[in-house]
Amino acid sequence: MFDIYKPQDAMSLWWLGEGAGQPLSPRLIGQVFLADGKRKVGLEYAPGWIGQGFALSEDLPLGRGVVLPKERDMAAGAIDDARPDRWGERVIRNLYKPVRLSVLEYLYFAGDDRFGALGVSLDSNSYSPSGEGAIARLESLDDMQRAIAAVLADETLDEALVRLVRPGPSFGGARPKSIIEMEGSQWLVKFSQGEDLDTELVEHASMRLAAQCGIQVAHTRALPLERGHAVAVKRFDRAGGRRLHVISANTVLRAAGLPLGYPELAQNLRRIARARDIRVHQHELFKRMVFNILMDNTDDHEKNHAFARADDGFYDLSPAYDVVPSVQGLGQQQMRVGKSQAESSLENALSEAQAFGLTKDAAVETIQRLAATVARWKEFFQSQGVSARDVDRMAQYIDGPVLRPQRIGFGGK
Repeated sequence: MFDIYKPQDAMSLWWLGEGAGQPLSPRLIGQVFLADGKRKVGLEYAPGWIGQGFALSEDLPLGRGVVLPKERDMAAGAIDDARPDRWGERVIRNLYKPVRLSVLEYLYFAGDDRFGALGVSLDSNSYSPSGEGAIARLESLDDMQRAIAAVLADETLDEALVRLVRPGPSFGGARPKSIIEMEGSQWLVKFSQGEDLDTELVEHASMRLAAQCGIQVAHTRALPLERGHAVAVKRFDRAGGRRLHVISANTVLRAAGLPLGYPELAQNLRRIARARDIRVHQHELFKRMVFNILMDNTDDHEKNHAFARADDGFYDLSPAYDVVPSVQGLGQQQMRVGKSQAESSLENALSEAQAFGLTKDAAVETIQRLAATVARWKEFFQSQGVSARDVDRMAQYIDGPVLRPQRIGFGGK
């Protein structure tokens, strides 16, 4: 089914972010290679890229020499964001079955549909990615669901179904997913793993509610299945037929040597965003943090926030994505919120409001607006087709003894 892969300790890294009126030829960035007992992937820029390219992230400065990640089982800097997520790794293990599985193999087998604008090739003279082929369309959704179910069951797939499962289009997460072409654009489609909650419809409703709160979100569509739904998320790393260089908050914060926290991310915008846009992005990040707290979305880790590089070299905060209640009531976010570390409380969110360019009064006013909108979440979710059973299950946390009193304290119901 697949060409026999012979392990290589070095491959070529390519820039694919041209198009939309610019030359379409991929450009060689440099060489990626295994190091430290094959547990790390380093980078060496090509001379041509040093002369006419840009630093892929702050910890990958342009210049001669080798750059290695500090930690094992990672790739250097922004290259680590070109790896597949946990689901993609599972697809590679189950379907491609390479004879070796280092970080370099995962980078290669993520294929041409990976997130962002980087590509990996075995050939140092031309870009020849793994897993090229036409993108599935909406009418293939049922077959795609069957293919994913087969992967989950460790069953053998015929070649037609294999081509419906793409391993590399997402930053993070273990949820089954692939890509479809819809309305002239590529969409990431996520499926259930058999949970008793219609998570995909809930994610769509959560994203629409976030938009009601004035938060910039990725476009989503709920796609009905025989049982439950899939959710389609329009790719924001593609624009007008062009691939965008997008890096995660994980890469941004690690490159700056900062802890993984919302205040740190807000402050680091001073380094990567245009001066005129810093406050706008900081305020947006504050709203997302507060919304996550109010909606019990405690899976807001550093790969669920991203930044897209513009032609002028500055970065813009990407639309929000992967926003969905965790339905666990853990009371701890994945990233630091304020002086009480990752505690999921509005007082904690207020404790370092100045890091987001907000006075305390402005931060309180922002929380009040979000609390008033979130207070109507039940009715809104029902209007989006979420079942009464699923609403009741989420209500024990979103309207529970921890979050609802906080919401009421800021004018919500």
